[in-house]
Order: sequence, then structure tokens, then C-alpha cells
Amino acid sequence: MKLYTYWRSTTSYRVRIALNLKGVDYTSVPVDLVAGDQRSDAYAGVNPGLGVPALVLDDGTTLTQSMAILDWLEDTHPEPALLPTDPIERAHARAAALGIATDIHPVNNLRVVGRLKSMGHTQDEAIDWMNHWMTEGFAAFQTLIRPDTPFCFGDTPGLADICLVPQLYNARRWGTDLAPFARLTEIEGRCLALPAFDAARPEAQADAT
Repeated sequence: MKLYTYWRSTTSYRVRIALNLKGVDYTSVPVDLVAGDQRSDAYAGVNPGLGVPALVLDDGTTLTQSMAILDWLEDTHPEPALLPTDPIERAHARAAALGIATDIHPVNNLRVVGRLKSMGHTQDEAIDWMNHWMTEGFAAFQTLIRPDTPFCFGDTPGLADICLVPQLYNARRWGTDLAPFARLTEIEGRCLALPAFDAARPEAQADAT
């Protein structure tokens, strides 16, 4: 498999973690988002959405959108499971993960921040914007997860943890105050102590600069 990725992309980071957790072999193909490689004609043929990640399977099928790729991985490589077996617990875990994937990340990605700047906002204003939405989102996330387990929903990391860790990386990058979120940073520490998470870190990627 080929994973089209960018080292600082939090959505790519999610997929790298999941592939590692499930022991799926893949080759990383860097796409430099800052240089605009995602807008090339060649990459548009891989992912018309002009974003990362994109996962090209062994048979040539291309999957896009990180959450859809994670769903595919869970369906085709069920062990270790990323979601609880109980339907209600699965819904709770999905809700927490989607709180990051659909409420925090989309308003903080490169496209949105670039658009804010093109409309006359300063870098400082863009950073304030990102920190506002991350703070609100983490507050909600912290109330949605279980309060008494090593990871978000149990004794092993799952979908919510896979979404949380990359978003905390981004939060640290932009100086978000994480003091109110001790539960989240404790989970992050446990996750990053695991080889699957450690190998997926942005700074461990071949295209890191």
C-alpha cells in the first residue's frame, strides 16, 4: 500500500497510527502541502479533493478522507479493535472522535487559515482563531470520554485516541493552553509510549523538516 501523507498533517497522522497499530505494511509518499504539491495535476489524479491522506491499496483502489480510511481499516483488519463492541459505547467513541475530526480540525486546517489570511487577518489573529476552536473542542471531548480508563474508552487505545493525539500535537504547535486538559495529556503520554504511536509522530517521518 501507498499512503500519500504530509508529516505535519494531523489527518495523515491519524492514519499512520492506525496502520501501525494494526500491523499493516505501507510505503509513505510525501506530499508537501506548504509547497502546494497537492494542487498538482499528478496528485489531483490520486485525490481530486487535493488533500491528504490518500491510501492506495495493493489492487490500485484509492481511499480518501482519514475517517473513511479508518473505517475501512477497522472492517478489513479488525484486530486490534478500534471501537468497543457494545453499540452504545461504539456510538460514544465515534462521537468523541468525530468531535475532533469534524468540529475542531476542519476550521483549523491549512486551507481555512490560508483563507483567513487572504481576507486580511494577521498571523496572530489566525493563531487566536485556531486556539479558540481547539480549546472549545477539547473541553467538549474531555466530557465525552470515560473518566476512569487508561485510554479514552478502555484499557487499549481506540479511534478517539487516534484522533486526539494528532490534535494535541497541533495544539502544542500553536501554543494552546492545555492546563485545563490534564486527562487528555495523560492519555496522550500513554499513547506516545506505544511503538505504533511513536513511529507515527510527525518528527519521525522522512519528510519532516
